Amino acid sequence: MAQRVLVLNASYEPLQLISVRRAVVLLLQEKAELIEAAQQQLRARTRAFDVPLVIRLVRYIRIPRRLKLPCSRRGVFARDRETCQYCGIQPGRSHLTMDHVVPRSQGGGTSWDNVVTACRDCNHRKGGRTPDQANMLLMSTPRQPQYVAFALLGELERHDVWRKYAFG
Repeated sequence: MAQRVLVLNASYEPLQLISVRRAVVLLLQEKAELIEAAQQQLRARTRAFDVPLVIRLVRYIRIPRRLKLPCSRRGVFARDRETCQYCGIQPGRSHLTMDHVVPRSQGGGTSWDNVVTACRDCNHRKGGRTPDQANMLLMSTPRQPQYVAFALLGELERHDVWRKYAFG
């Protein structure tokens, strides 16, 4: 498998994965800067280059935000890293549920801003109440993921160096 390089926008937002060759060209053209490199080097007749793992574009690339991602069980679990947003455990996908922060019985809908991953115990304990009513704290505020970073999420999770750029 050919090694790939993570390209970050000037704002450090993940954009795409490219070949090492393309990354080196961007670095040589001074369109990008090296953020993280592997221990290996590429050698040319007169120069040696660190093999890039992560590069950042010098100029900001505007990304259209019109793309709406449908809110799905799989998407919510991926956004929350398969972690209960109340107690922080990771029991495995089969032991997780999708919890409505504002319960549907109180007018809450199924949207990125209102659903989180919860373990069965926390979801049962919270019941048909809001986190405040149940005296439970959320680890993070639910929000719709950014399209580009979310599309790369599975790839970014596979490489230790890229993992820290998966979430803002």
